[in-house]
Amino acid sequence: MSKGLLKSSVSVSTMTFLSRILGFVRDVIIARIFGASLVADVFFVAFKIPNFLRRLFAEGAFSLAFVPVFSEYKAQREEADIKRLADGVAASLGLILLAVTVIGVIAAPILVTIFAPGFIGDEGKFELAVDMLRITFPYIFFISLTAFAGGILNSYGRFAIPAFTPVLLNLSLIFAAIVLAPYFEQPIMALAWGVFIAGAAQLVFQLPFLAQIKMLPRPRRGADVEGVSRIKKLMLPAIFGSSVAQVNLLIDTLIASFLVTGSISWLYYSDRLVEFPLGVFGVALATVILPKLSQQHTLASAQQFSHTLDWALRWVVVIAVPSTLGLMLMAQPMLVTLFQYGAFDGHDVTMAGRSLLAYSLGLAGFIMVKILAAGFYSRHDMKTPVKVAVIAMVVNMVMNVILVFPLAHAGLALATSLSAWLNAGWLLILLRRNGIYQPGSGWTLLLLRTFLATLTMALVLYFLVPAGSEWMHKLWYERGISLLLWLLLGAATYLVSLLALGVRWRHLKVQGE
Repeated sequence: MSKGLLKSSVSVSTMTFLSRILGFVRDVIIARIFGASLVADVFFVAFKIPNFLRRLFAEGAFSLAFVPVFSEYKAQREEADIKRLADGVAASLGLILLAVTVIGVIAAPILVTIFAPGFIGDEGKFELAVDMLRITFPYIFFISLTAFAGGILNSYGRFAIPAFTPVLLNLSLIFAAIVLAPYFEQPIMALAWGVFIAGAAQLVFQLPFLAQIKMLPRPRRGADVEGVSRIKKLMLPAIFGSSVAQVNLLIDTLIASFLVTGSISWLYYSDRLVEFPLGVFGVALATVILPKLSQQHTLASAQQFSHTLDWALRWVVVIAVPSTLGLMLMAQPMLVTLFQYGAFDGHDVTMAGRSLLAYSLGLAGFIMVKILAAGFYSRHDMKTPVKVAVIAMVVNMVMNVILVFPLAHAGLALATSLSAWLNAGWLLILLRRNGIYQPGSGWTLLLLRTFLATLTMALVLYFLVPAGSEWMHKLWYERGISLLLWLLLGAATYLVSLLALGVRWRHLKVQGE
């Protein structure tokens, strides 16, 4: 089983890696053209609002509610029943999304007031944010239906296609920034249209693959009232649970809108770097194990359920620990290489570096929350992770107020990281206390070996990587080559150290195989 899970994880990771690389290209281009300017801050707010709803509804609550129910249907029912469920969900979800989209476009001024109150009083900034939001908001309609299609494909083991679709968003924004921007009176508006186009493209891209497995939905209200009702009931608490990380980021944006110009952009670019390992590894693991855990729960295989969670957590340790230290040690070289061009200057690198260090501390916590929450959601237990998530969110708000004064925008990032660890730790304790998760053997030795291998990698990077100031004098391709070589050296050092310390494939397999 572990080989199948790993193969699927690698498939998702590969596609996500491609998307993240193009995402960095996208951000480099946006940073070079618009920098950490007023218009850049406005675009990130206008994009973050529908993006928040995307993660809340599409990748969050809907996927967490839909996949377990759909997996149960797939394991226990006839194909006609599965198809009726897909048809019913398509009709119900489509109507809800259409209503939300219309309301969002009309209420754009209210949304900007709520999510970026610091823009109030600056008429040009506020109006530009409203205009851009009215263009970007329909993205939630398209991308939520895209997540629905992706949930079906994932349940049939077609993980690569949904994982590839974000590539289209990055390509669309790159095209908008380079080709379309000069044709607009306000060039930044081209990015808003790029978001709109990308949403439609991602949905259309997946339709042929649904047809290939004979699961292309035909929206029909009442097609499967029982199944649709179950999904809706599961979605309500899941909305609260999946929203915490996104609410935390939006609170950061809200408070940052009162700080000096550039704060929102600094948080955005540092968050993007943390999102790379989180997306490539964390999201991939969570995506793959959710249908597997749902299936194991349906089949009442408690031992295999625990083994699957254990397998995922071992990979979290092996990947997240070195990634955290790597991000911290390579923060300035990465920011200089990727973003310090044109309007994005050395001061922006320094400020973004501070929030990157703070976000990096929470990387393992962010990934663990996704894995551990799946352990509850796959069992149709939405209430437990919701309660924990709400407490973590309240703690994050309190820490935001405490840390923003001495640390400015970096304090907001640090508060987010600390609340993620609280969330993850609490979920782990509850899984253990309820007997749902029983750690396999060899954890102490794995942690020790991972720590020593990471320490070896850190020493190599700390003493050998040139100071950040030296990177600024290199040409862009010299920076890129140097960064790639240093990252490869760090990864090679870590892997060789793991092998030298005795870590083998059997230590990372699903227990009992």
